[in-house]
Amino acid sequence: MDIVGREREIEALENCYESDRSEFVAVYGRRRVGKTFLVKTLFKNRLAFYATGVLGGDNETQLNAWNFEIRQLGFEGITDANNWMDAFNNLFKVVDQISKRGTMKKVTIFLDEVPWMAAQHSDFLSGLDFFWNRRASGRDDVLLIICGSAATWITENVVNNTGGLHNRLTRHIFLSPFNLYESEQYYKRQNIPMTRYQIAEAYMIFGGIPYYMDQFQPQLSLYQNVDAIYFAQNAELRDEFANLYRSLFKNADAYMRVIEALAKKGSGMTRSELIGVDGISNGGTLTKILRDLTLSGFVREYISFGKKKKDSLYQLIDFFSLFDIRFRSRRAEYASDFWLRFSTTSAYGAWSGFAFEKLCLLHLSQIRKKLGISGVLTSAFSWVGKDDDLGTQIDLVIDRSDKVINLCEIKFSSGEYQIDKKYSELLRNKRTVFTNATNTRKAAITTMITTFGLKKNIYSAEIVSEVVLNDLFEAQL
Repeated sequence: MDIVGREREIEALENCYESDRSEFVAVYGRRRVGKTFLVKTLFKNRLAFYATGVLGGDNETQLNAWNFEIRQLGFEGITDANNWMDAFNNLFKVVDQISKRGTMKKVTIFLDEVPWMAAQHSDFLSGLDFFWNRRASGRDDVLLIICGSAATWITENVVNNTGGLHNRLTRHIFLSPFNLYESEQYYKRQNIPMTRYQIAEAYMIFGGIPYYMDQFQPQLSLYQNVDAIYFAQNAELRDEFANLYRSLFKNADAYMRVIEALAKKGSGMTRSELIGVDGISNGGTLTKILRDLTLSGFVREYISFGKKKKDSLYQLIDFFSLFDIRFRSRRAEYASDFWLRFSTTSAYGAWSGFAFEKLCLLHLSQIRKKLGISGVLTSAFSWVGKDDDLGTQIDLVIDRSDKVINLCEIKFSSGEYQIDKKYSELLRNKRTVFTNATNTRKAAITTMITTFGLKKNIYSAEIVSEVVLNDLFEAQL
């Protein structure tokens, strides 16, 4: 099978196929994450019907696309539908005829990008409700899979539907980006030669998004690939940022303003802080935008140490969005080797350090495993001291239920990282400032997370817990 990773998702879908009842499954997640590829590849010889929504199409366009797919099946006695009730009635006729052939354990139907199918003023949801509740759910031989990149639409209209589809899903699967372990497997499958250090660099730009990773050419170096994919005049991802958000959200400009505001503050912003940004207003609209971005996996909501729910921080965690916002303006300096040249500058060091912090945040499971606390409840966040003169900042705080707090210093370097006397004193000071400012009664210990470990000296001996890049490549627990 050509699917990299996704073991849990594959197991869930196969269980649905083999079950003794009809199943209604929703697969959703960020655009370009591989939802369609997963389902079509897994069921490539078992799909009875496939249809996809048309981006930006009106109701007539969506129905025309559906009717075309129905016609391709070649069944007699089925005429083009003029509304979604008729369209789903046609689908039932197809299911019934295929079922009578007895060639499939389950008649598997895959409806892709259903938020686009449900165009404005359409009766799509009524048709879907009718099909599942009146036709399919009472059988034992239907597997209905719906998919969409607009995770909020799936959540609001299907997962949390208050009408006829309420509590009708038998399974819902949120598909996350690849982690480093899966990314490494993917690059190997594509015969892209890269070290783990280079895979981490690529991840800090493109995240674990298969579509972006698929643009790599094996004959080019990492830096040449970045130039070709993003910085070149006709680069595939040159306009990806705007296209991405406009394909997912109505009033996409408002969403992009929030994303660009969050990109300016690595540790995140409160809702009240966002209201002060130009073009971002108060009210239900902002609440909806933040909820949509969180559900779609672009933003995470968390509560910092000692704070309450009303002080929740919203943190941008989508690597490509962060990268695009940081470097979009530099494309005006078009050169075929921009990233190759930039990678040798001190500015690259500053950017990579910031991006590596995000990479570590999204690999907490692997960090916890290395620290031996996989079974311990934890929360994670950045922390900035408000009252001390130095403005103490801690890259990653892991607050543990076993009365210990790991204060993680994160360093991205091309070799072993050396702690000198000055930096050793700074680490001790950070620990003191954090302990005093938070009044914590837990034991605070310094943890170093580096690419290649620490250069051994008298100061490195003071560090009692250490994580290196290789640890982040462990398979997901």
